[in-house]
Order: sequence, then structure tokens, then C-alpha cells
Amino acid sequence: MKKIYFLAFIFLFGLTNLHAQELFSFGKEIQWKDGPACDGSEQTVKWFQVSTSSDTWKIDKDLLICSGKPIGVVRSEHEYENFILHIEWNHLETGGNSGVFIWSQANARENGLPGDGLEVQMLEKGYIELAAQKGRILPTSYISGELFGIGDLKVENDNPSLNNQRSQSTELRCNGKGEWNTYDVVVADGTVKLAINGKFVNGVSKATKRKGYICLESEGSEIHFRNIKIYRLP
Repeated sequence: MKKIYFLAFIFLFGLTNLHAQELFSFGKEIQWKDGPACDGSEQTVKWFQVSTSSDTWKIDKDLLICSGKPIGVVRSEHEYENFILHIEWNHLETGGNSGVFIWSQANARENGLPGDGLEVQMLEKGYIELAAQKGRILPTSYISGELFGIGDLKVENDNPSLNNQRSQSTELRCNGKGEWNTYDVVVADGTVKLAINGKFVNGVSKATKRKGYICLESEGSEIHFRNIKIYRLP
């Protein structure tokens, strides 16, 4: 009987992976060169469909263009635990919304977004003003690289905001619509540190989950990505 259950599990696991649709390849995964086990080798990052569409994403030379529609994510081929993510992004619309999820199992909820992981927020500067027009008053820090756990992933926030639900940046460093921004996300042993345009300004620690996929988010507005590099750490 145990053998039957085991075979059924293997079949279902294989079936799940069989239906994972590879959408595109973009960016580099680099093995950190530090010691005999880390040789500095590179490979292209493959991104798989979770809850967007094939029309959501387009590659134009060195740019990955996301239309923002529908709301959802794509995920990396591999799961990551300790790594450095370098990513550059540029919103094309005022008040644009996007982000990157780390440590996620990439299981989409009804709204198309993952039900777990840690989000590294990417908002255009006009987001607060647009929210205010709808009666939602947000602190200025909301638009500059906030970090927050989703689902049952809990963290200790370096700079608590919104009743300790999120960690806010110590200063506003994001550029506005049509300008490029650089995030460097350093992830090691349950701790995350975020540098925005060359300066570390935010972080969390003591994460209760520390391994999962990296997801790129489509959330209603056009955003461009470039120079995505994932340095896999020991």
C-alpha cells in the first residue's frame, strides 16, 4: 500500500512539472565564485508561467517589457535560499505598481498573486497621490522599496511601518516615471537587505521561511526590467 501511495505521489509531482509552461529566458544566474564549490559559472534564467499570459511579457533586445495585464506573476525555474538579486526597473505609467517576490512557492491566489513569500515592492512616485484621490491615505515611505511577508511567512522588520506589517526604507531613493531604478537584494540565512540606487535603506530578518522561487510581478501598469542577475550564494 505504501508503494502505491509513493508511486501516486511521484506521478502527480511529475504531472505538475509537466504542466509548468516556460515562457521566456531572461537574465543570468551566476554561481558565486568563492572557494572550490563556487566556480563563477553562468546560465540564463528561465521564467515559467504562474498566473499571467503569454502576451504579458515581451523581450526587446536587452529589455523585458511587462504590460501589467493581467495581474499575476511568472516564477524562476529554480528555487533559491541564499542569493543576491540585482534588478533594474522603470515604470512607464504614473502610480505604477509592481514588485519582486522571493522565497515563494508561486501558488497564485484568486487575485493572481502569490499567497506566500516576501515582496520587495516597486512603486512609481505618483502612487500615493492616486491612492489619496480614492480616499486611501498612505505614508510617503510606502513608495520606496517596502518589504513585507505574505501568508505564513513572518519576519522581524528593521524599520516597522503600518502597525509593524511592513518594513519601510530609511529614505526615499526611487526615481519616478521614465527613469531607471536599481535594486540590489542581498538574501542570507533568513535576512534580507535592500539597496536602492546604490545605498542600503531597508531590511528584514529572522524569516520563518527561507527558500523558494523568485517571481516577477505584473500588476496593472507597464514596467520594464533589465540587467537581472541572480548570484547564487553558498
